Formats: sequence, structure tokens, C-alpha cells
Amino acid sequence: MKSPYSTPITPSQTQIGWIGTGVMGAAMASRLLSAGYSLTIYARTPSKTLSLQSQGARLVHSPSEVAKASDVIFTMLGHPPDVRQIVLENPDSILSSITPGSVIIDHTSSHPVLAKQIYDAAREKDCWAVDAPVSGGDIGARDGKLAILAGGDEAVVKWLTPLLSLMGKPNYMGGAGCGQSCKIANQITVGGSLLGLSEGLVFAEVAGLDKVRWLEAVRGGAAGSMVMEIFGERMIGRDFRPGGFAEYMVKDLGMGLDVVEEDGEKVAVLPGAGLSKQLFSGMGANGDGKLGTQGLITVIERINGKRTQNPV
Repeated sequence: MKSPYSTPITPSQTQIGWIGTGVMGAAMASRLLSAGYSLTIYARTPSKTLSLQSQGARLVHSPSEVAKASDVIFTMLGHPPDVRQIVLENPDSILSSITPGSVIIDHTSSHPVLAKQIYDAAREKDCWAVDAPVSGGDIGARDGKLAILAGGDEAVVKWLTPLLSLMGKPNYMGGAGCGQSCKIANQITVGGSLLGLSEGLVFAEVAGLDKVRWLEAVRGGAAGSMVMEIFGERMIGRDFRPGGFAEYMVKDLGMGLDVVEEDGEKVAVLPGAGLSKQLFSGMGANGDGKLGTQGLITVIERINGKRTQNPV
């Protein structure tokens, strides 16, 4: 079987495909263009690609066209059904036209079982697949400081390092699906941290504290975290612009709560994740599912009787 890593990755000889140009995807693709790589892109909403086109990306009309033109194809989509359609099942899917030896890298936060299915389907086409969801939000995507959580063949992930390192730090987590499992565990942790930060800020306000001074006082102690650094000032400033949508957190936490070991007998009991999912679902019920995850504080405020407009 053909190995993709027999030829080094360079801007002059490695053709890149990119599908998914939302807040995160566009920022990540932009970093590859800035490094000199040629990108062929597809988006269901072509208007979202204008900035990338201005940097030299070439827009095509289907995932299969991206696959035909590319050695490495990245996807950064919204939900597992989107990934299934774009990669596997659509008549114009990536795998319908992929070239032997190519690699698919899925950065979407998706399901470990789907990641394994994509890996197996890619191998049947003499290709490779890596599930590589990311953590770090829009700032991490913009600055190339994402944590990249990769599952699949270790040698392939190592071969991809010149590309992945432009977007952040690649971390090899194990076989196919392990990247997605790692991201779910990450989201369980982030959800709990966002809840704690939200409640801390609400309590500080009720207690009559200056919230900015409170944040400065505690960020260097045991309460400090990357979540606090990224989202603390945004919460105080009512900046709920999305780096990642709240509705995606509902999806990610839901996958964690649904995952059962293959033998069907072992399941992780996650009461905190269950509570976090319900509160993020509350954002959706309030019409705020498209706000950033830092908007969780609005749910805690509502529980405490505060009714304010949520500026984005």
C-alpha cells in the first residue's frame, strides 16, 4: 500500500484542500496560505471564502473537486452528520474522488466511531485519515496556538507536522478515534471551567466586588486557567462573539455522555458534564445557541433573576 510520507511536505510540491470556512476554519486555512501553500477550497456558503480567495485560494464547487486537486485535505465542519456527508456519503464526497496516497485530516469535533469509519474507508481507498480536533478557540486559530489532538497512524501524523505546526501544537493521542475522544474529554473539562468562572463572576457582582479587580486578583492563583484568560474579560465586557458556538458545546458534551465502551458494559458517569450540557442547552432555549461559549454566564444570570440584552 502506498505511503503518503515518502515525500516531504513543502509549499512547492504539496497541494492542500480545505473544506469548512467558519470562524475557526477560515483562520486556520489563512495560516497555511500565509506560509505559501496553494489551497483549493470548498464551502457550502461561498461568500464565506472571499477573504481566503483574496489570499490566493481557489474556490471549487464540490468536495470531490477538492479531493482531485489535493494531496492533503482538511475538513473543519459543524457536526458529525456534516462530516459524514462531506467525507463519506455524498455522491461528490471526498472519498468518491480521492487519489491513492492522499490524507484526510478532520479538525471537526466529531464522534470517535465516525472517525474510525472514515479511517477504515480511507484505507480501503489506499489513503489515510487522521482525526485531529482542536482546542484554543478563535484566538488560538488566529495566532497558530491551537492544541491539535490527533488520532490515526502515528507515522502519518508525524509526516503532517510541517502543516499542523503552522496552526498549533500537534499531539499524537493514539489510533483512529483517539483524537476525538481526547477532544470530548477536553470539552468536559472546559465546560466545567466555564461554569465555575460564570458562577464566580455572578457571585462577585452580587457580593459587591469589582469584577475586573476580582479577575486580576484570582487569575494568578489556583482558580486561574486558560479558560479564565481567554473568556474572563469577554464575560465582563459582555463580548459574546463566538470563537466556538454554544450549540457545539451541547453536541460535544452530548457525545461524551453517549459514549459507551465497545463491550457495552462500561460507561463513564459524568454528573458535571450532564449539568454543563443542560446549562448550554439553556442557552439554546434562550435563543443564544449561536453565541460563544462564554455566553454561559447569561444562563447563570437568568437563574439569579438578571434580565439583560446580550450584545454580540
